[in-house]
Amino acid sequence: MTWKVLLKQFETYLRLERSFAPNSVEAYMGDVIKLRQFITLSQHNLNPLDVEPAHIDAFLAYIHTHNLCASSQARIHAALKAFYKFLLFENYLEKDPTALIESPKIGRKLPATLEVHEIEALLGAIDHTTPEGMRNRAILETLYSSGLRVSELIELKLSNLYFDIGFLRVIGKGSKERLVPIGTTALKYIKIYVDQIRCQLTVQKGFEKYVFLNRRGRKLTRVMIFLIIKELAQKIGLKKKISPHTFRHSFATHLIEGGADLRAVQEMLGHTSITTTEIYTHLDRHYLKQIVQEFHPRS
Repeated sequence: MTWKVLLKQFETYLRLERSFAPNSVEAYMGDVIKLRQFITLSQHNLNPLDVEPAHIDAFLAYIHTHNLCASSQARIHAALKAFYKFLLFENYLEKDPTALIESPKIGRKLPATLEVHEIEALLGAIDHTTPEGMRNRAILETLYSSGLRVSELIELKLSNLYFDIGFLRVIGKGSKERLVPIGTTALKYIKIYVDQIRCQLTVQKGFEKYVFLNRRGRKLTRVMIFLIIKELAQKIGLKKKISPHTFRHSFATHLIEGGADLRAVQEMLGHTSITTTEIYTHLDRHYLKQIVQEFHPRS
């Protein structure tokens, strides 16, 4: 079996049997292709079924020298383990060369968040006199109001908008569906955009169902959303390094600080495990200290 054939089968396995999101499939495939390139250069086209633990060790030592962060190295470990688990599952192999490989330990990094006044400053910096400005206002309001991932935002469809009950239907990681409440302000700007801006675009074939479009009538990309936010941050002189995900973190953090139930926040974010959501309870220690001082009888 060649690398090409097995990689194609592995990709199908990730998409169909593991229900990985497209971005995760792309990342895993890229990581295994890195192994193939390393093996090809150093072992003269060694077949993937003949790879030994020593080869895996050499590859991991090689990527370690490239100063990749622990999370990136951990993902590469996970991709290689998934690839060889797949080969075992399909009976191509009897022994897993990654079985004794340990992934690097990574800490739980606290995500960057925005203060409410910083979000208001970003929203206030948008030029509402242009069609793109009104679209961008709707985008940022949606990110902050519902805590969507950027991939969920760009895939949002007109049929997923329930204006009457104030909910969005979101297709998240692993094609899991959830209903997410959205605030009245965000709904107002989405409605303005859909009714007054989007309806005037010449929508390209195949993109009729998507909510947010570029000026050429095509679906927005992740990069475009990043650039919109980056330009606004530069405009107000914000020193923090932010991204679309920062609005998701801020959404969760502000809910938790306001007293929201952790399980409810987990449901809205679409986290499989509540331990992922619990990271937001550690964000604002000043806030926690303030709570103790205000409510504890001995403070």
